[in-house]
Amino acid sequence: MSDPYRDALTGLAAIVGDKHVIASGPDQEPYVVDWRGRYHGRAAAVVKPGSTAEVASVVKFCAARQLAIVPQGGNTGMCGAATPDERTANVVIRLDRMRAVRDVSPLANTITVEAGCILAEVQNAARAVDRYFPLSLGAEGSCQIGGNISTNAGGTAVLRYGPTRDLVLGLEVVLPDGRILNGLRALRKDNTGYALKQLFIGAEGTLGIVTAAVLKLFSPPRSSALALLKLQGVEQALEIMQRLRGAVGDRLGSLEIMSRSQIEVIAETVPHVTIPFELTTPWYLIVELTDTLAGVDLDEPLATVLAAAMEAGLAEDVILASNLAQAKAIWAVRHSVSEGNKRSGYVVSHDSVVPLERQAAFVTNVEARINAAVPHARVVMHGHIGDGNIHVIALIDRARCQDSDATAALVAEINEIVDDETAVQGGAISAEHGIGITNRGRLARVADPLDIELMRGIKQLLDPKGLMNPGKIFNVGGTRR
Repeated sequence: MSDPYRDALTGLAAIVGDKHVIASGPDQEPYVVDWRGRYHGRAAAVVKPGSTAEVASVVKFCAARQLAIVPQGGNTGMCGAATPDERTANVVIRLDRMRAVRDVSPLANTITVEAGCILAEVQNAARAVDRYFPLSLGAEGSCQIGGNISTNAGGTAVLRYGPTRDLVLGLEVVLPDGRILNGLRALRKDNTGYALKQLFIGAEGTLGIVTAAVLKLFSPPRSSALALLKLQGVEQALEIMQRLRGAVGDRLGSLEIMSRSQIEVIAETVPHVTIPFELTTPWYLIVELTDTLAGVDLDEPLATVLAAAMEAGLAEDVILASNLAQAKAIWAVRHSVSEGNKRSGYVVSHDSVVPLERQAAFVTNVEARINAAVPHARVVMHGHIGDGNIHVIALIDRARCQDSDATAALVAEINEIVDDETAVQGGAISAEHGIGITNRGRLARVADPLDIELMRGIKQLLDPKGLMNPGKIFNVGGTRR
C-alpha cells in the first residue's frame, strides 16, 4: 500500500482503534461487494466507529485528505448504493458497533436507536414494552435501521403504516464536513422552518451519515386474520382491495401479490421453503387484517368479504389460515422472493410504482413487451399492490451473460421497456429500492431535468467536494483516485 494510505490507516486507527480498521485485502471482501455480487469496489480502509463523535472525527479526517466516504449499513440493498467504486481512495464507514437503544417511550410511542441497530432488534425492543415497530422486510434479520432510513425502505406494511419516511420523527446526522446535525426530537408537531430530516431520508448516504433516529411506535396487533387468494388477474386483486377497505377500513394491514411464475422460481430454488398451496392460477394475493384489540374475530369479516368476492367471480379459491403456523408458511413464500430470484439467474430487477388504477394495464403491457423483445427472459412479478408498487423481474440464464457488453445492452433494453411503460402509466421508476449505481442512468433518462438540477444543487450545498458516497444517484464532482 502506498505511503499516503498507510498514513491514513494509522490516522483512522488512532480514532477508532486498530481492531476496528480493516485494510485492503481478503478481509475487506464482504464490504466492497454488493449483496447480489453485481458490483465489486475497492477501499483504502473499512472503518467501524463506535460512537457519533467517532463518526464525525472519521469524516473530518477523510474530508481533509480528499478520501471518498461510503456509508454502509447491512449491505442488503438492491441497487449498489452501499458499494464503493473502483477508486482506491475510498473509506467505507460501517456502523455495526453503534447498536444502542438510547431510549424507549411507551408514553410518546417512540424509540430512539443508533443507526447500526438491526431492524429485527428495533422490532424486539419495541415488543419488550408492548409496542410495535411496523417496518418489515425479508432482510430484517440483517439490514440496519440507518440503511433503512437512507434508502426509505418500504416493506410489507406500507399499506397501513407508510414507508420508512413516515416512521421517522427525528435524526442525528454527521454532515460531509464532520459537523453533527442534532435533530433527535421526538415531536409529532414541529413547524420551525424546513424539515431538514427529510433531506437525508432516501438520500442513500450522499448527503450525510445517519447515526441515530427517533422512530414512531404503535400499539401492537393483537388479533389477526390471513388469507391467500388465487386470482386470474391484477384487476380482481384491485376490486377485492376496494371491497376490503370499504368493509374493514384500516384493519387491512397488508396486501401482497405474486405471479405464479414468481412462486415457481421459489419452489425450484429455495428448498427450505414449502409452497403450502397448489399453483392453479396466474396470480396469488396475500391479505392480512390486524387489530390492536385482543380477541377480535377478524376471520368472520374477512371470510364474508372473500366469500362475496368468490361469488362475484373475483377469486378462484380462498385459503384462510387456520393457525399461526399456516400464516407463517404463507409469509415465508413472500419473503423468499429475493433469495429465489438471485439463485435462479441473472436478475434484471425493477421497482416501478404506478397509480392503482393503472396497475393492471402496466403489468399486462410490460410483460408482453419484455416477452416480445427478449423471449428467453423469464418474467416474474411480486409486490405491494395496495400502494401501486409491483416489482417486475426479468431472469436471464447466466450462461447468456458471459459477455459483459452484451449483458449490459440486454439489461438496457429491458430497462427501457419497463421505464417507458412506467412513464406511460404515470408512475416512477423507484418506489422503495432507490437509485444507487443500478438506476442512476435510468434516472437521468426519465427524470424531469429540473428535479435533477435541484437535487444536484442540494448535493453541492452539503457536499461541495463530492466525497460523500460518490457515484450514487448521479455522478458528482468528477472522478478521484
